[in-house]
Parts: sequence; structure tokens; C-alpha cells
Amino acid sequence: MATRYERSSGLLLHLTSLPGPHGIGDLGHEAYRFVDFLAEAEQRLWQILPLGPTGYGNSPYAARSAFAGNSLLVSLDLLRDEGLIDDADLLPTPEFPQDRVDFAAVERFKMEALGRAAERFGADASPARRAAFDAFKHQNARWLHDFALFMALQGSHGGAWQTWGEGLARRKPDALAEARGMLAASVDVHAFAQFAFAEQWSALRSYAAERGVRIVGDIPIFVALDSADVWAQPELFLLDDRGFPTVVAGVPPDYFSATGQRWGNPLYRWDAIAATGYTWWINRFRAMLRLVDIIRIDHFRGFQGHWEIPAEHPTAEHGRWVSGPGRDLFQAARRALGDLPIIVEDLGVITPDVVALREELGYPGMKVLQFAFGSGPSNPFLPHNFERNAVVYTGTHDNDTTVGWFRTAPETERHYALEYLCGDGESVAWDMIRVALASVADTAIAPVQDVLSLGPEARMNFPGTAEGNWSWRLGPGQLTGEHAEKLARMAQAYGRA
Repeated sequence: MATRYERSSGLLLHLTSLPGPHGIGDLGHEAYRFVDFLAEAEQRLWQILPLGPTGYGNSPYAARSAFAGNSLLVSLDLLRDEGLIDDADLLPTPEFPQDRVDFAAVERFKMEALGRAAERFGADASPARRAAFDAFKHQNARWLHDFALFMALQGSHGGAWQTWGEGLARRKPDALAEARGMLAASVDVHAFAQFAFAEQWSALRSYAAERGVRIVGDIPIFVALDSADVWAQPELFLLDDRGFPTVVAGVPPDYFSATGQRWGNPLYRWDAIAATGYTWWINRFRAMLRLVDIIRIDHFRGFQGHWEIPAEHPTAEHGRWVSGPGRDLFQAARRALGDLPIIVEDLGVITPDVVALREELGYPGMKVLQFAFGSGPSNPFLPHNFERNAVVYTGTHDNDTTVGWFRTAPETERHYALEYLCGDGESVAWDMIRVALASVADTAIAPVQDVLSLGPEARMNFPGTAEGNWSWRLGPGQLTGEHAEKLARMAQAYGRA
């Protein structure tokens, strides 16, 4: 049986959206302040987006590794507290915008600082710290060596891994050994950055647990083509003899896009993965459980059937549904790891077989209130139609903010929403939060943008586009004690405190 969740509520805020002095939210002091805010607000869940190192478009759903952490989330302030960098190492600090992440500028600045920290660690670390680093490298050897070399090669060669020459693209031992020798310093920096990320994340998660806050982490079903995973194990993906995908992932036309969404991720060779007993996926779940308390699986329907788009097609309209592994994968994971604390994203084109799989596995699905008001009282996203084993959201990272949604929704939807919410539209975001927390769903989550009643300027992602996403940031002091008190009162009134 799947884990059944006790009645609780929480907030959705990705780490990159936190305030901070170095251009991007990170694992430093502001993350601890946000945990304190959650505890004060009687919120017991902190949902984040995927933690992997982002690649094209800065999307956390197109990471360079399914196992590594994002080095840009490492707190330079905490490294300074540890004595691995000093103030001079951070000069000159660029004038980063406070309301947006300039990913290119942040990467240049932070990777240079991480390089100095790695060099100082190599020169000055105590025997105990060296032993801790060695233990980390040994524990994560399955993915860390390939990832660190992949990142070093990207830094030296640029471009897609398929263009690095036959020796490296096909991972011939002599070519790999030569690259490891020539790029040893860069490989060490990337390995150290993963060590720093793991230590800082572990400390933050422990702090959250001590305050009754659990972390809900996101695991994308697919990985990026430009990733260490595909480079290191191409046999697990549907690629041609040059290493390029023959078919790619996406979804057909839907609520978000009239032409569908062509994500471009390579698709799995499920027969090859099944032949290993689903080892790669079991390792992925195991690694995720070291980071978070609850796993949200993005695009769950893809395990039952995924939309396969010929790689040469520029949009997603001309694809086909292809069967996935279904229950076999989750049964294998359960045998290896026990009952998994999973919630699933089951939005979009959901067919009866997908519903049957989710119900058989016992995993709660998602209810998004912004989808509730377009088709009358039988709409499954209306709270009076919920089952307890569900997670209700006012909106997600793929939606507009609730204020932005309400401004642009059709008049019929807005009228029905106001009737349902007993509101006048002036406080629609808080009305939606109240209805979510009052519902029978075991779990209720609201994006921080809705707590702040922000408009579309605070939207995190526009599905189907690759530019300008994922960059919104919370301002310093924007969340106040008044917000915490209001959330706490609701959590107490609706049995979620």
C-alpha cells in the first residue's frame, strides 16, 4: 500500500526564488528563514521544484543530471562561514537584480567562487573533512564520476556531447582516461560542488524536520538529452547511431498550448530498463529519498502511456501514444525500497487506464482550483467532488498566479468562481487558499505568489516556451508576520495545523 498522508498544508516555492545577495536563492540563511516562516504559519510542507543542475532554458525539468544537485544553489555565505572563501573572493560582486535570476551572470560568478573554494579545500581541509569528501565520492560513485567529467567536458568543449568527437561521444576508455587527466582540476571543482550541495542540503532538511516541516521534492519523468545520464548510458534511451533521439517527449494539444508541448527529451528504451530490473529508476528513487520526505512525480501519466513525437517534427501535434511500464516499475521499486511516499501529477489528457494505475498504486493525484470553474458543478477539480486521498493546489508552477488567472479567465468562469468562493474578486487568491485548506483533500498547497496576491509578473513558467521562465524571486521581507498569522489561523480552523 502507498503512504497515506495526514491532513496538512504547505507552500510551493523553489529555492532559486528565495532572496539572497548573490543573484539567486540558495541553501543559505534565507532558506532557514523561510523554514521559520513555514513553522510560524503552521505550514507543515515545503514543496520545491527539481533540484538538478539546469541546462537549456534554465529549466529544472531539463537537468544535466537526474542525480546531481544544482551547484548554483550552494550558499557562498555558508562556505565563507566555513572558511573556504573570504570577502575578497566575492569581489567584485555583480549588481544582480533582486526580483529576477540572471542565470548566465549567476553561473559565471558562482562557479568562479566555487572554484576558489574547491582549491582552498584541497589545500587546507583537515583529515576529517577530507575523509568526509572521500566518503561522499565513494557513496555516490555510480553517478558522480560521470557527472563531474561531463560538466568538465562541457566547460572545455562546449556544445552537445555528440559533437565532442567519437572517442568521447562513444565513451572509449582511452579517450575518457585522457580527458580525466587533462581536466582533473575542473572535475575536482564539480565533485566538490556536489559535496558542498549535499552537506548544505542535509543541514537545511534537518533544520526543517526539527520544526515539523517536511520537504516535497519533484522528480521529472524524463531527463535532458544534454545530460550526463544520456551520455553515460545511451543504451537506455531511444537514440540513433550518432546519439541523437529518434523520437522525443511531449504532450498533445491541451489547455496550455494549441500545438501541444514538444519538450524534446529523449524517450526511454523501456524494454532495456526492464531487463535490468528497473535498476536505474530504483537508484533514482533511492537518491531522491535521501533529499526529500515526499516525492512528487511529474507527468505520471507517461508511465502508463507517453506521447511520442518524431524527432524531426517541430511541434507536438503529430505524435502517438505509446505504452509505458505501468505497474511493473512501481512494483519493482516497492520490492527494493518499500512503500514510497509519492504524490503524482496527473493533469492533462488522463485516460481511464491512467486513473486505474494511480488508484491501484494508492498514490494521491492533484486537484488544481484554477481548472475548477469551466464546466459546471460536476467538474472534478471542484472541492465538493474531491476524495480525501488527493493534493489540492490553488495553482502550480505551470499556471499563472491566481490573480493573473482571474483577470484573464472567461467571464463565465469568473462569475462561477465568485459564486463558489462567496467573494467579490478583491481577495481572490486568499479566497482560493481558504477553499483549498477547507477541502477534504488530505494535502493542500499554495504557491507563495498566491499568499502575496501577486499578478502575472510573478509567474514561474509559461509551458511551451523556452525563454524567460523560472526566474521570479521573492523580495527581502516580502513575506511578513501578518501573512504567517493568516495562514496559521486557516490551518488551525481547517485541521491542518
